[in-house]
Amino acid sequence: MAVVVVESPAKAKTINKYLGSDFTVLASFGHVRDLPPKNGSVDTEDDFAMKWEVASDSKKHIKAIADALKTDNELILATDPDREGEAISWHLQEALAKSIKKDTKVSRVTFNAITKSAVTEAMKNPRQIDVPLVDAYLARRALDYLVGFTLSPVLWRKLPGAKSAGRVQSVCLRLIVEREMEIEAFRPREFWGVNARLKTPRNQEYDVRLTVLGGKKLDKFDISTVEAADLAVQAVTSRALTVQSVEAKPAARNPSAPFMTSTLQQEASRKFGMGAKQCMGAAQRLYEAGHITYMRTDGIDMAPEAITEARATIKSRYGDAYVPDSPRVYKNKAKNAQEAHECIRPTDMAKAADDLRLEGEQKKLYDLIWKRTIASQMAAARLERTTVDVGSADKQVMLRATGQVVMFDGFLKLYEEGRDDDDSDEGRLPQITQGEAADFVKGAFTEGFAKAAAAQDDVIEGSATRVASAVTNTDQSVLGAQHFTQPPPRYTEATLVKRMEELGIGRPSTYASILTTIVDREYVRKDKNRLFPEDKGRLVTAFLSNYFEKYVQYDFTADLEGQLDDVSAGERDYKEVLARFWRDFSAAIAETADLRIGEVLTKIDEFLAPHLYLPRADGSDPRICPVCGEGRLHLKTARSGGAFIGCGSYPECRYTRPISVAGGDEGVAISPDGQVLGVDDQGAEISLRTGRFGPYVQRGEATEEVPKPPRASLPKGWAPESITLEKALTLLSLPREIGPHPEDGAMVEAAIGRYGPYVKHNKVYANLPDVEEVFTIGMNRAVEVLANKYSKARVAAEPLKDLGEHPDGGPMAVMPGRYGPYVKWGKINATVPKEMEPADVTVEQAIELLAERAAKTGAKKKAPAKKKAPAKKPAAKKPAAKTATKTAAKKPAAKKPAAKKAAPKAEEPEA
Repeated sequence: MAVVVVESPAKAKTINKYLGSDFTVLASFGHVRDLPPKNGSVDTEDDFAMKWEVASDSKKHIKAIADALKTDNELILATDPDREGEAISWHLQEALAKSIKKDTKVSRVTFNAITKSAVTEAMKNPRQIDVPLVDAYLARRALDYLVGFTLSPVLWRKLPGAKSAGRVQSVCLRLIVEREMEIEAFRPREFWGVNARLKTPRNQEYDVRLTVLGGKKLDKFDISTVEAADLAVQAVTSRALTVQSVEAKPAARNPSAPFMTSTLQQEASRKFGMGAKQCMGAAQRLYEAGHITYMRTDGIDMAPEAITEARATIKSRYGDAYVPDSPRVYKNKAKNAQEAHECIRPTDMAKAADDLRLEGEQKKLYDLIWKRTIASQMAAARLERTTVDVGSADKQVMLRATGQVVMFDGFLKLYEEGRDDDDSDEGRLPQITQGEAADFVKGAFTEGFAKAAAAQDDVIEGSATRVASAVTNTDQSVLGAQHFTQPPPRYTEATLVKRMEELGIGRPSTYASILTTIVDREYVRKDKNRLFPEDKGRLVTAFLSNYFEKYVQYDFTADLEGQLDDVSAGERDYKEVLARFWRDFSAAIAETADLRIGEVLTKIDEFLAPHLYLPRADGSDPRICPVCGEGRLHLKTARSGGAFIGCGSYPECRYTRPISVAGGDEGVAISPDGQVLGVDDQGAEISLRTGRFGPYVQRGEATEEVPKPPRASLPKGWAPESITLEKALTLLSLPREIGPHPEDGAMVEAAIGRYGPYVKHNKVYANLPDVEEVFTIGMNRAVEVLANKYSKARVAAEPLKDLGEHPDGGPMAVMPGRYGPYVKWGKINATVPKEMEPADVTVEQAIELLAERAAKTGAKKKAPAKKKAPAKKPAAKKPAAKTATKTAAKKPAAKKPAAKKAAPKAEEPEA
C-alpha cells in the first residue's frame, strides 16, 4: 500500500473515499516545520543557511506517517498545488528522511479539484518535488524572517508601543495611512447642479440636467454659488424648450471573468460583508469537500471540459439564446501572476447551491462562485443607450437626458458584479421625438426643495425661491441643488485587496493574513467594514517612511515580488535575491543604531506636521497651544503605544488632543485645565478634561497631598458637550449604594466599570444593559439582575454544538462564553473567530483551533484524564520505617531551573 499525505483531515477523508483501501491517507495538519522564532535561524554569514525546527504539535503527525512507512514502501505527497503546498511536501520529505528507506518510492502529485476523476488522474501522473517552486518559498520565508527579526527590534527600541514590521504588511499599512491623510487634508469644493422635469405632448415625464448655459458647455465648477445657480434657474425657466436631438445607440455588455482569489475576496466583501479571512475559510471548506477547485490562484482560465459543462448547463437551464456561438476564453492580465492555476469554479457545473447540502457562509459563497462561473460563459447583454438633448431656440440653454434599455438580458439573467461606488445605470426613457415641445412639470421638485428648506432659517422670495442649499422657480419644476466634492473613500478589505493587486503587492495566499496581521497588531481597526489607521499605525508608517523609505515603496515591493516569481520559474537564483536585499537592508538597519527616541519623535513630528497642524482661520501659528497661548504643540507618545499632541509647556499647561483631530478642528478639543463646570458643596471645582484615554470629569486639582484627585471617565455614548455639573457629580459619586441585600444585609452597589455598567453584591458582578440604569436602579430590580447572574453561575452552560471525540481522546464541544463562543477540549479553550458561526464549526476546524491555542499557551495537548482504578492497599510496614516513609513522601521533587522566555516572535505572515 502507498501512504498518501495531505494537509488537513477533511481533505484526507474525502480523498480516502476516492482511493479506497489500497492507500493509507494521512494529514500533516499544515506546515510541519518552520524557522524557530529566535535570532540566527537564517544565517546571513553562512550563505543564508536556514535552521528548521519541527513544531511540537507536528511531531505526532510526523510519527504517524513514519509508522505507516514501516509497512508501506511508497510515499505520495499530495499537498496543495501552489507554492505553499510544494513547500509542505518538501518539508515532509526532509522531516521523514530517516524513515524513508532506500527502496521507498517518493513522489509528488497535484490536483486542482478534489474529485474522483481529478484525484485518480493525478495518481497516474506523479512527479518529483518542484525545486524552483521550493526555492521561491525559501526566499520568501527568509526575507520575511530577516525583515521581522531585524526591523521589529528597531521599532521596539525607537518607537514605544510598536509591535512589528513586515515586508508586505508595512506597505499595506502605508496604503491605509496615506488614504487617511488624504481624507484629513481634503477640502470640499462647492458646486451646483440644475435639473428640470419635463413632459412630452403625451404627458410622459422625464428628467434632464443643465449642460449648456449662455451658449457654453458647463464644467463641473462653473456654477459655484447660490447666486449663480439662481441665475441659471431663471435662464432655464424663461425660455421655451424643444427636443433638439434624439440619439439611440446599441451597446453590448460582456460578463466578468470567473473568479481568482482576489476577485472572490472583493465580491464576497461587497455582497456579503465577508472579510478576506472569513471568505478564504469558507472557500477552503468547499474545496476540501470537493465542491470547488483550488481557491488560491491568480488564474482566470478554465479547463476545456469545464467550459463544455458550463455551456451544457446554460443550454439546459436558460435555452439556446443564452449560449454564445463560441466559448469565451479568458487570459490573465496580472503584471506579476504567480504560479497560476485554473480559476475558482465549481467541480460540477450542473450543481447549483440548492442541489448541495450546504449551509450558512459556504452556501452563500458557493452560490456566488457557481453564478459567476456560469455567467462567464453566457451570451452578452444587449442594450440600447439613448441620449436626448432639449434646448432653447437661441441655443443659450441646453439640457440632457440619458437612458438605457436592456433589449436582451443575457448573462444579467443570472449574475451582475457588485460595485465599490454608488453609480447606477440610467433608467428607461419614454418615447421622445425630435422637434416636439418639452413642457415643465409643475411641482416636480416640491418635496426636494422642502427638504432643503427645512434645514434653513430664511427663505428669500423673488423670481426664484431660494435657500442656502437649493434654488427653485415659483412653480417648482426646476431645481438647483448645492453639492460638495467628497474625499476619497476609506479602504474596505475588498478595495484594499484590489489596490494591492493593481500595485503587484502580495499574492493570493497572503492577502487574508496581511489584513489579519495589521488588525491584530492594532495598527488598523475595522469599523462598518472600513479600515481606519490607529495612532500606532500612523507612527510606524511615519517611522518607516523616514528611515526605511525604500522598503515601503510600492514599486520596490512589487519589483521584489517579480524577482521571487522569477525564482519560481527557475529564471533566478534565490540566494542572489537574498544577498542583494540583505546588503542594502542591513546597512539601513545599521544607520539607525545611534538614533534616540527624542530624535525619532522630532522627525516624525516634522513628517506629519502638514496633517497634524493645519492652518487656522485667523492665520495664527497652528503650533501655538490654544489654551496657554505660549507653549508649542508637539507629538508625544504614551507607554501604551498611543500618540497624542501635547503642549510643550507641560506641566504648567496640560493641554492635549488626539493626533487624529485635524488642526482646523482643534478648538473642539477639551483642555484639561480649561472647562470648569462649577463647584460642589465643598467648594471644589468640577472640571471636564481630556486625556490619552478619552474625556473625563475631575474634582479639584492635583496637589502634593492629593496627587490623583477623584476622576471618572465618560461612559460610552455620553458626548463631552452634553456634560453638565449635575451629570459630572453623579459620575463622581459612583459607586452608588442601592441598599442592603434582603438576604444577608451586604451592601448592593451600582457603578460603571471596564466592561460597562453593573450591580455588585459581595463578589458577584451582574451587567446592566443601560448606563442610565446605574443612577436609577432600585433594590427590587437589582436583586432580580443578581438572581439571574447567580442562576447562570449555578447552571452548567449547555454546549452550542457537540463535536464528538478528539483524535487524542476526550469530548470536544462549542461552548457559550462571556466573551463569545469557544471550543472546549479538556482544559484547553480556543476562541471561535468572530467571522465563524458557532454552528458551522467542523471537527477539523476545532482541532486546528485547539492546536493553535495549545501552541500559543505552551500547553501540552492531552486527552482529559481517565478515572484511575482504586489503588491497592499498601502492605503493613514496620513502625521504624513508617516515619522515614512519611518524610520521604513530603520531600519535594527537585525542580529544573526555569527556562528563559523566548523572544517575542516578530513574524511576517506573508508567504
